[in-house]
Amino acid sequence: MQQPTSNSSYDLLILGAGPIGLACGIEAKKAGLNYLILEKGALCNSIYNYPVNMTFFSTAERLELAGIPFMSVGPKPTRTEALDYYRRIYQLFQLNVNLYETVNTLQKEGALFSVQTSKGSYLSRKIVLATGFYDLPNLMEVPGEELPKVLHYYKEPWPFIGQKVLVVGGANSAVDAALECWRKGASVSMVLLGNEVDDNVKYWVRPDIMNRIKEGSIQAYTRSQVKEIRAQEVILSTPTGDLTIPNDWVLALTGYKPNFSLLDQLGVHLSLDEKRQPCYDQTNQESNVLGVYLAGVVCGGLNTREFFIENSISHAEAIIQDILSR
Repeated sequence: MQQPTSNSSYDLLILGAGPIGLACGIEAKKAGLNYLILEKGALCNSIYNYPVNMTFFSTAERLELAGIPFMSVGPKPTRTEALDYYRRIYQLFQLNVNLYETVNTLQKEGALFSVQTSKGSYLSRKIVLATGFYDLPNLMEVPGEELPKVLHYYKEPWPFIGQKVLVVGGANSAVDAALECWRKGASVSMVLLGNEVDDNVKYWVRPDIMNRIKEGSIQAYTRSQVKEIRAQEVILSTPTGDLTIPNDWVLALTGYKPNFSLLDQLGVHLSLDEKRQPCYDQTNQESNVLGVYLAGVVCGGLNTREFFIENSISHAEAIIQDILSR
């Protein structure tokens, strides 16, 4: 970790030390740029916050960086295997990363960008936002959502043994949580906006959840949503009217969104439709603000299902090539 001095100056500051931020750091180092990666949490903070037993949809080789082999026991790598692989990448390339340093403000000052963090201040010629989208949950905005029984992140099933658990959402994270909690002895219900779980649920998991719902092991309230959360119950809005069910925990796994405040501070334009997609050039990843580049899932705005690790690694090379060409 590099200790900041007042207004330390760099060619490039990379915000986010996930796989795409690390890929940008590798390319910057290979190009001889004076760079620094800033990360507000742990290395690969989003992956760290995934469920403990999470398995990736992609195969290991598609998650590789810089040609370094990613070996996994099974065909689909686990969260732990990914954390260890990217830890080895970080150490192998001796990347310049400051962990647990939150970026507070970003602004352009002439030809440079001024960055104020929780630990220091920096100046940089260029900025890369590789901040992902896993930090800000999509809130249900219903009464009672602030209760401590409501969780927007799920780690493992052990706290929910013998508990009445309502899982809100029908995507991969919600399905994984529902199945794990049920198998460890929780009484599990799900609230689904549509008629069933999402079509893009992992193909080896979807039949499992569909069968558990069909047999009644997991109760699914379809075309429904949470109306109110109380200490010992939840009120659902269903096609046949309001329904009150007893409840101990609500796992509100309704998805997440990028940190738009950083984009706003820099003046990056967002589309006016429901995607709120940032404006950027797909050939070099530069935004409408000269010198500000976007990498990874942040490019999709609220459409978080378009960009993944495997189809965003190429952003790093495109960005560094563009910087060198200037």
